[in-house]
Amino acid sequence: MVDLRHAPARLLVADDNKVNRLLLTRSLELQGHRVDSAENGRLALELLRRDTYDLLLLDMEMPEMDGFQVLEQLTADPKLHDLPVIVTSSLEGVATIVRCIELGAEDYLHKPVNAVLLKARIGASLEKKRLRDQQKELVRRFATSEVAQDLQQSGFALGGRRVQGAVMFSDIRSFTALVESQPPEETIELLNTYYTLMFDAINGHGGVVNQMIGDGLMAIFGAPLPLPDHSAAAVRAALDMVEMIELLNTERIAADKPAIRIGVGIATGEMVAGYTGTQQRATYTCIGDTVNLAARLEAHTKLAKRTILIDPATCMALGGRIPVEPLGAASFRGKAAPVEVYAVTGTNASE
Repeated sequence: MVDLRHAPARLLVADDNKVNRLLLTRSLELQGHRVDSAENGRLALELLRRDTYDLLLLDMEMPEMDGFQVLEQLTADPKLHDLPVIVTSSLEGVATIVRCIELGAEDYLHKPVNAVLLKARIGASLEKKRLRDQQKELVRRFATSEVAQDLQQSGFALGGRRVQGAVMFSDIRSFTALVESQPPEETIELLNTYYTLMFDAINGHGGVVNQMIGDGLMAIFGAPLPLPDHSAAAVRAALDMVEMIELLNTERIAADKPAIRIGVGIATGEMVAGYTGTQQRATYTCIGDTVNLAARLEAHTKLAKRTILIDPATCMALGGRIPVEPLGAASFRGKAAPVEVYAVTGTNASE
């Protein structure tokens, strides 16, 4: 088994003393690492922001920008604040060490640095980074990039906050009958293709798919990150979804497979967005009347025999940029008064 603590990595040495820089670089290269160097903190930050490194070995006393200032910059930069940093310095005193650790340094080694101890500390720091990278990859795999960014910036906490946004629900028409008419393997293949196309359309307009249940999906436009013109973004994503399904149907018909149709409901307004569940298992979602209305509109597409239905708030936000057709008021479960419904008839040409 390979000892990952001693696997080669890309390191950066920041030290204003040329002799120290050269000797430390040579020692690390003999361990199999790729090593770059910088003679001050400013140059070190430029390299870190331009390239990808696994670890920084940082001196404290440097011209232009000292080690403390570098640590402060790293802590404030979302892309760099998880970079492992080992301080190598001749500065004495517990207060100095404490300050470095508080600013995010993994370790503090006094000069002259013992080579065996340094090798062990680098190995331990790289192993911690590997575990953090694995955790981030898991988050990226099972959450959207927006949710991953929200977790990185704000951390995880159950609860929600009020946001303004647009919510979309979509599913495949007559999916149950389709499932019964074909082998399970074909159904899985169809769903994978369907979600690939839908995700591309939704993500391409800034939306976040937060729920997938069978052939149905729910997407949010405006959370966890704010999205300007979220209503129009949702409608344009829906139009792209319909266009992709039409292109897919061309291939399906050519392969002697039945065409599929989708229904999309979109509503705009205030909702509560956040993480629901338990500390062990949670999901990012939105709740509120706007969410319920979007789900009702999606279900109403079957009765209205239209593909994309929107509520009055979404229609108003479009401002005539995308043509719609008023269908009159409809009564929905959970709504005290009928809701005016509009069918989207336009295309993305006016975008």
